[in-house]
Amino acid sequence: MHYQNKIRTLEAIFGTKDIVCGPDSLTVGNKKYPVIDDVIILSGPDKQSNFVRDRLNCKPGDLPASKTDDFARDIQYTFGEEWKGHDRILPEHKEEFLQYFDIVDFASLKNASICDLGCGSGRWSYYLKDICKEIILVDFSDAIFTARKNLKDADNCLFFMCDLKDLPFRDDFVSFLFCIGVLHHLPTPCLDEVRRLKRFAATLLIYLYYSLDNKPIYFRFILRAVTLLRLFLCRIKSPLFRKIFSLCTALFLYMPSILLGRLLRPLNLSRFVPLYEAYHGKSLQRIRQDVYDRFFTRIEQRVSRREIRELKDTFSDIILSDNKPYWHFLCNKKIR
Repeated sequence: MHYQNKIRTLEAIFGTKDIVCGPDSLTVGNKKYPVIDDVIILSGPDKQSNFVRDRLNCKPGDLPASKTDDFARDIQYTFGEEWKGHDRILPEHKEEFLQYFDIVDFASLKNASICDLGCGSGRWSYYLKDICKEIILVDFSDAIFTARKNLKDADNCLFFMCDLKDLPFRDDFVSFLFCIGVLHHLPTPCLDEVRRLKRFAATLLIYLYYSLDNKPIYFRFILRAVTLLRLFLCRIKSPLFRKIFSLCTALFLYMPSILLGRLLRPLNLSRFVPLYEAYHGKSLQRIRQDVYDRFFTRIEQRVSRREIRELKDTFSDIILSDNKPYWHFLCNKKIR
């Protein structure tokens, strides 16, 4: 089993030595968690995906309702399907990784225990696995199984399926936690969730969708129209429709915008073209994945630089990058 040689790490994560690692389960105190394909299932029955419930031989159709109002099963489904269809780590992910981590001191991560919260396919952890001592990957959707496959040769990675609101880990279980493109899809205020995460690590790296506060005003009018379309499209669950729509939108909306931006670049006007800055140089496959993410997710919150700076009421220091993707920032915990 993947975790037989990781008992000490698990003890440090959960804050107890009362841990028993079985062939298909992990027992922590009086709680027994199933293990499927090296993924520890921390989610309760009301938050497990259909795939997990099938693997656990639960009765079909006997899916309990979530006990809380802050769990979005449709978001869980969308991201599970997204990473099932876009499961490969692409060469361009390396450049994106460096963009997100431009304000991180990699020397500080050497031999550190870190957490990839809302890991998706595990593409960011892939570039950290040879730097850090241990990586704890967490996702509430079936994407966690994709992450396990992409990091199959990384013995220093641990995989958990869990809603980030239900993490049973001890305070400060890692020194560094990153949460890239996750919190803005929650049904609760994303900045409040940033504040809540402070208990788990001394330093957080967060990426949240920006409110276009550094763009011309017409960008915001376009966003409003796109939002109305997104709220309609996210109700369509057909995998075939989503696949065709993602491809057509990438080909006939994103690609022409990128071409227009290239034509205007010699005149220094490309910054006025929507989509150009974020997507020029990206492959069709990478753009399709982003289209899926943007148009089939019901919840999308956006924040401004000013709102992010208000996090100083909770953290001692906020370091906000001026570079794309907008906005990503570091939060350092206040020292008592």
